[in-house]
Amino acid sequence: MSYEPFCGWFYMDHNFDVIIAGAGPAGASAAIHLARHDFRVLLVEQKKFPREKLCGEFISPECQKHFETLGVAEAMTSARPSAITETVFYSTRGHHVTVPSSWFGGTAALGLSRAVMDDVLLRRAQACGVNVIENATINEPIIHGKNVRGVRLKEKGYFAPLTIDATGRARILTKKLNTGEPKSKGKLIAFKAHLRNTRVAANACEIYFYPDGYGGLSTIENDVSNLCFIISAEQVKRHHSNPEAVMRELVMKNERAAYTLANAQLESEWLSASWERFGRGQPNPANGMIAIGDVAAFIDPFTGSGMLMAFESGELAADVIVRHRDKLPHSELIGAVYAEEYLRKFDSRLRISGLLRRAAFKPRLAGLCVAICGASKHFRNRIARATRSDKRDTHRPLRAG
Repeated sequence: MSYEPFCGWFYMDHNFDVIIAGAGPAGASAAIHLARHDFRVLLVEQKKFPREKLCGEFISPECQKHFETLGVAEAMTSARPSAITETVFYSTRGHHVTVPSSWFGGTAALGLSRAVMDDVLLRRAQACGVNVIENATINEPIIHGKNVRGVRLKEKGYFAPLTIDATGRARILTKKLNTGEPKSKGKLIAFKAHLRNTRVAANACEIYFYPDGYGGLSTIENDVSNLCFIISAEQVKRHHSNPEAVMRELVMKNERAAYTLANAQLESEWLSASWERFGRGQPNPANGMIAIGDVAAFIDPFTGSGMLMAFESGELAADVIVRHRDKLPHSELIGAVYAEEYLRKFDSRLRISGLLRRAAFKPRLAGLCVAICGASKHFRNRIARATRSDKRDTHRPLRAG
């Protein structure tokens, strides 16, 4: 980490109110909200957009309101995403239970590639006045005393009283703080690819449970299917880290997956990533830094609410900053408020997801859950909604200035 004199974070042309690392949906949406309230924002992204991203590419119905608020709804629609009206969960033996998208508002979820969605959001941020740097490698956070005061890219420092880590599951900035977080190898491996000639049901996202993992298949734009699945690292090793072998030998042990993927043809390269864990991170990992999106908490993909949490946490962070802009020079106070409101907003759904996770990787338990949920529409509705919101949450959406 780089340590700078106090005067260092307030000089030259590299002075911003907020620096955001990571231009995914959480980072880009927070940047848009802040820029529209006249904050000077620097958005730093490791990749050059558009780029592919390992993701289920399922955008839940509630995200449409965020698209409208952010001013990108028309651009998203023009990309012609697929409409997903239901999510169907399949046990290993083919038993299934359906969750209608209408339970979460609107009529349909969307299937849209991250290459398209993220690029639309980033260009919108630029149009709102956000300073964007792509293809940027963050070497380290800049520290003054006990406070984060910016980031260093190669030999150049960029300074701000508040930095937001929106780098996703990689948690690039948070890990560089040396907070004593134990380093461990990922216990799970995720793979993603775009396919053609699948037999996925029209307007459906299909979730498959199988030994040591689960996966999802749905249609995105241009009649392409997106397959994204998770499996234990031990199983991947046994299959020589070959994603097609893992798909054939493990994913397709699920009867429905065996049917839908039987004639599938690869349309893209495989993407892969190792995951250490699901669940909570630290919303306020250091004074002068807050975390949003998957950095703050990585909710289980089977809930279909990961994208929603990205937009919600980005909006929440911006809302807290706007309401307490007079405290920006003392950003540790903003961090404390944000952490409290983050817990209130997301605690319940993270606890519910944690309980459901115990069944997701065990086919017999997953099958039992499918049977129970199939027997009671009311129970199924309550469980589904519990992965989306907390009744105690009183947060009001941020409005543009």
